This record gives sequence, structure tokens and C-alpha cells, in this order.
Amino acid sequence: MSHAATKWAFDQPELYRDMKPSEWAVLMVLADCHNPVNGCFPSQDYICSKTNLGERAVRDQLANLRERGLIAWDAAREGQRRGSNRYRLGFEADFQPAKSAGREDAVSTGETERSQPAESDALNRQNLPPNLVREPVKEPDEREAREDRKKIEAAFWRMVKVWPQQNGLPTERALRQFFDLAADERAEAERMFPHWLALLKAQSKDHVPAPYTYFREKLWAGVPEPSEEKPTAIVAPPFGPVWSAVRMRALLTPPAEAPPAKGFMAALIAQDDAKGRQARLTRQAMHGWPKVNRMQEAAESRRGITVAPELEALAALMEPVPVNGDLWALWLAEHEKRGWPWLPDPGQMPVVYFPVGGPDGLEAFEAAIKHEDKGNDGGGREAA
Repeated sequence: MSHAATKWAFDQPELYRDMKPSEWAVLMVLADCHNPVNGCFPSQDYICSKTNLGERAVRDQLANLRERGLIAWDAAREGQRRGSNRYRLGFEADFQPAKSAGREDAVSTGETERSQPAESDALNRQNLPPNLVREPVKEPDEREAREDRKKIEAAFWRMVKVWPQQNGLPTERALRQFFDLAADERAEAERMFPHWLALLKAQSKDHVPAPYTYFREKLWAGVPEPSEEKPTAIVAPPFGPVWSAVRMRALLTPPAEAPPAKGFMAALIAQDDAKGRQARLTRQAMHGWPKVNRMQEAAESRRGITVAPELEALAALMEPVPVNGDLWALWLAEHEKRGWPWLPDPGQMPVVYFPVGGPDGLEAFEAAIKHEDKGNDGGGREAA
């Protein structure tokens, strides 16, 4: 994807007030497929899949864009088969508009119909450039460029999702700044990130600089190189295996005593019936495990917890549970039965971790936790 191409495409509806949404959708797909090195080679099948338009409609919109002078194309062949067209976009330096571009009589003379792009081969469904040259390609192709972008974004989110004091603030500017770094700088920024946080904590800093500032000013450069000693703490992301194991371990401890109830609530709790029992469980979930409640409040802002490194071993006791699936429903019922506070909304996360074996595996989980705590002399003390 080319940022210059997408920005250019976004500006076109302002310039052409009569541009149809379907026309602009096709233009946006072309811009999204544009690669600064290799160009733009989406098949018409691919454009159809991204715009939900039929093949004929896509060809009509491509012809319209060509008549506006926004795109041009070169037909390509792969042996005896017709390959993906090479589309050229109006912002490119070597762009040459069609001869009929901008002419009001183009439709009446039939040039629009004749200038429609050739239909791509039905077998050519991938958004890949055809092999136009026989020399070895020295630059990465579009697929490799997309994979590299995904890796860079993944590295960015590994840091930002546990960034203290981020609290859902916009990250677009920080992501652009991260992309502007050299590859070795991005790797160093991620490697030194936990040590930078540890340094701020050791210095009792109240404010944690935003991601954009960290990347722009390269704040990791001032962090002392960590020693070969084991780290004293790690960050466990919310809803992950370590975070979930720490949460479940806390829930298996006796609940704290709730403050005295008053008025109607006190009378309801005192009832010896189903309503009274439900009220007692609800009040227990609110007050019985304050540490768990703090963890879950932080998780709503996508903030994790800091734990001792040895607690990473607890991840082996957990399994991913699809959100809103059958096993998820069993865990919800178990929480309601025991009066445990239920999880906050996990957002877009497809899975959340629970002990292996479902609620029936809690006994084995508890035994393993006690063994781990004994082996670690109480384990590490974690803090939200």
C-alpha cells in the first residue's frame, strides 16, 4: 500500500463532486494496491471482491476513471492467458492520461466502451504483479511489502497495548513515527522498551511519555544496557494467559469481607431465599476480590499488570477460550455460581484464557498453583 496513493485518492471526491460512491470505491482499491516500487496490478476479480460490485460495474467504473484522466492501464499477458492490467494512477510522475480523458463527447462517440480494460483471466485471482521482466527482481514484491508492514505494525502494538497511561489515546501519529524509523531503530526501540519503563519506575516518574514522543526522540537511547541478570518484572497483557492465570489464582483465595450493607440491601441480603442468595453473591463479586477488580478496571483501558518473571510458567496451565462460545458460557455460569466478578468486555479479542479443561479443571489448576507457589516461595507479587 502507498500512503501517497491513498491520500491522493481520498482527495478526488472533493475535486469531482459528481463522482459516484462505486467509482470512488474502485479508485480506493487501486490506491490500496499501489506499490511505489512495482506499481498496481489488481485483477478485476480482486476489485470485485473488495467493492462488492459486479464485473461489469467494475469495468464501467474503471472506464469512467480513465475518462476523468485519473487512471490509465497497460494490458498484460502471461503466455496464452490474459494477465492483470498494470494500472497507472494520476499522481505518479510518469502518468499519461488517455487521449479521450476529459472530453465530454467520449461517451457519445463510443470511446468509453472501446477503452474499457481487458477482462482479467479467471484464473488470475491474486493481487500480484505479472512477470513483466526476466531479470531477477531486486526489490521485494507487493506481498513481501505487505508482510513487512504487518510485522512492523505487530511490533508497534506489542508495545502500545501495554503502554502505561495510554488509556485509549489516538495512536495514528505514533504509528507513522514508528514506520519512519530505520529497521534497526525499530528493533532497538522494542528491545529497550521494558527497560525504559523499569528505569522510569525506578526514578519514581509520575508521567510516562507518549509513544509518539518515545519514537520521535528515541528515548530508548538513554537507557543503560540491561545486565545479563534475569529481569525483575515483566508486563502481562490483559486477557492473555499470564494475566488470566494471575486473576484466576486470586479468585481461588477466600473473599474479603464486604462493608456492612444498609437499608433495603441489608434486608435483601438477610433473606433466606434465592433472591437473598443472589444478592449476597452479587455483593461478594463487588467487594470480595479488590485486587481482581483493579486488574479488570485496568484491562478496560487495555493496561496489563506487572508480574514476577517466574509467573510466566503459569501460562502453561491456561487455554484459549473463544469469546461467546460454549466454553465461554460455562465459565460465565461458574463465575455466577461462585460469586466471582465476571470479565470486562474484551473488545476485538477473539479469545480469552482460562484454566485448561474448563470449570471441571479448576481442581487441577488449583493444585498446580499451590505447587508453583511452594516452589517459588510464594511466587512474585504482582501489581496492576
